[in-house]
Amino acid sequence: MKISKISAALMLSLAFTGAISKAALADTSTHKLLVWEDIKKSDGIADAVKAFEAKYNVDVKVLEMPFAQQIEKLRLDGPAGIGPDVMVIPNDQIGGAVIQGLLAKLNLPTSYLNEYTQSAVDALNYKNTQYGIPKAVESLVMIYNKKMVKQAPQTMDELYQLSLKERKVDKFGLLAKFDQIYYSYGVISGMGGYIFGKNSNGSFNFNDIGLNNAGSVEAVKYIEKFFTSGAFPKGIIGSSGLNAIDTMFTEQRAAVVFNGPWAFEPYRKAGVDYGVAPLPMLPNGKHMRSFLGVKGYVVSSYSKNKELAVKFIKFINQEKYEKIRFDKTSEIPALKALLKDPDFTKNQEATAVAQQAKYATAMPNVPEMQTIWTPTNNALQLVATGKSKVAPALNTAVDNIKMQIQMTQSEQ
Repeated sequence: MKISKISAALMLSLAFTGAISKAALADTSTHKLLVWEDIKKSDGIADAVKAFEAKYNVDVKVLEMPFAQQIEKLRLDGPAGIGPDVMVIPNDQIGGAVIQGLLAKLNLPTSYLNEYTQSAVDALNYKNTQYGIPKAVESLVMIYNKKMVKQAPQTMDELYQLSLKERKVDKFGLLAKFDQIYYSYGVISGMGGYIFGKNSNGSFNFNDIGLNNAGSVEAVKYIEKFFTSGAFPKGIIGSSGLNAIDTMFTEQRAAVVFNGPWAFEPYRKAGVDYGVAPLPMLPNGKHMRSFLGVKGYVVSSYSKNKELAVKFIKFINQEKYEKIRFDKTSEIPALKALLKDPDFTKNQEATAVAQQAKYATAMPNVPEMQTIWTPTNNALQLVATGKSKVAPALNTAVDNIKMQIQMTQSEQ
């Protein structure tokens, strides 16, 4: 059969076009993702990253960075075109990051979000829009040295008496960073204090700050006696306090500490035979309502591969990869299926965090939350060092918070 020159040229053109199309489809190596993972946590997603790269022929680069500092770095790196596609941030930074235009909206079906605990999903939702997929949940728990106490103390009063007893032999019962709101909020909230009140529509009322109400004053007075009685050493007050607490616990000079899941691995490596339990009951018979923190995987608004980035974080959060991450990092997942897994339920550490999370209060993810930390910590440290009475210190803190909120809102 004869083929005309025109037909031959057309067939050659089609063949060439087809070759280009096939090459374009096959060559996805140009797709790259930059992921900022939390410090010392990249090992937890290493297997998932390799599987994702192999399946989608994508080059994924993972850099470690403290998760609480990632948004701050994105403000510069994003506009410069060197920022990440995927990050890990705490839920209390969500609102501020959204207002600054740093995060991409995640269009995820309800059926997918229902696979996670509702509190974790809600913590990464801002004004009815989802901006993150839960990576891990955190709450303070009680960690105790089994050689110093046979069973976990049940009440705070029991811990106070244990503390006075241990001081007689130059040791400590409980050590807790009660001069910081993050660590003392379980007592404050459980005794009637709160961060922000609520409006009738469920939104936060920033004119109603409950950190100096009667419940908060009573709670901080209760905390104060741990400092004034000598149950707590002066060395745990201030910026070096957490290191001092960890040192005394690993040296087996302290029977009990209030700390989070991030402490499990260091304590284990230090050779401490420890147990973990939910926080003890308060004098009023109520549970300590510690802060519930949620780490979330989010997508940068500056990412040029947003769809691929979403596909990535969904991929690495599959049950089999979350289980690997839990085994390697001890981070507590929010995936419902994994929380029912026998390997998870028999893990005392994970079970204690999960139980405490039921009573915990999610940190507000609004920008105004950032005004809470410094004034309240200053007030608690003034009380802990005996430089101020409780009520005046808390009143000053709330006045400062309200002033900062007014400044924050005027800038939005």
